[in-house]
Amino acid sequence: MSALLLAAPMRLEAVLISSAARGALVRKTGMGPDRSKAAAGELAVHAARAMLVLGFCGGLDAQSVPGEVIVASEVYAAGDEGHDEQRVSCDMTRDLVHRLTGRGLKVRVGNVVCVSRLALGERRAQLHAGGAIAVDMESVWLAAGAGARPFGVVRVVLDSPEHELLRPRAAFGVVRAARALRNVAGALHDLAPGD
Repeated sequence: MSALLLAAPMRLEAVLISSAARGALVRKTGMGPDRSKAAAGELAVHAARAMLVLGFCGGLDAQSVPGEVIVASEVYAAGDEGHDEQRVSCDMTRDLVHRLTGRGLKVRVGNVVCVSRLALGERRAQLHAGGAIAVDMESVWLAAGAGARPFGVVRVVLDSPEHELLRPRAAFGVVRAARALRNVAGALHDLAPGD
């Protein structure tokens, strides 16, 4: 049985993670709530002792910079988009922080809010006011794929309020975030809950 099942929403994320996560089972899930809900059913049948969602996210506060690592304590759907009120605690947070600390990465713990479309401009401030430090489009809906297994979410900031993707200097942030994601995958590839 594989120790770890890694869910990666986009192809680029899956490639970066697979290249560093030796021995872990990596599955590309697609972006957004509909694809994530469909992928959760497929993830549930894989034999693994734990499931992690890894990939990029958007930072929501002024502290966020591309390449920063966010370890979720809880994931939830944005309440103003018509999604079911769903909050999922991430029971692997402590193990993940322990494994990632001291590797030259900026690591923070906090809530991740999940939305249906990219959050840009003022939308970031609205989501941050709700208590999240990062935003993605999948984690809460992929959580069902963990079943009774331990579940965790690690996201790498791709863009933030001060470093939005649509700005000319965004390429530097993308490269920094890609390196950080590979580093994270390499650090977690053999993680087993309770390590």
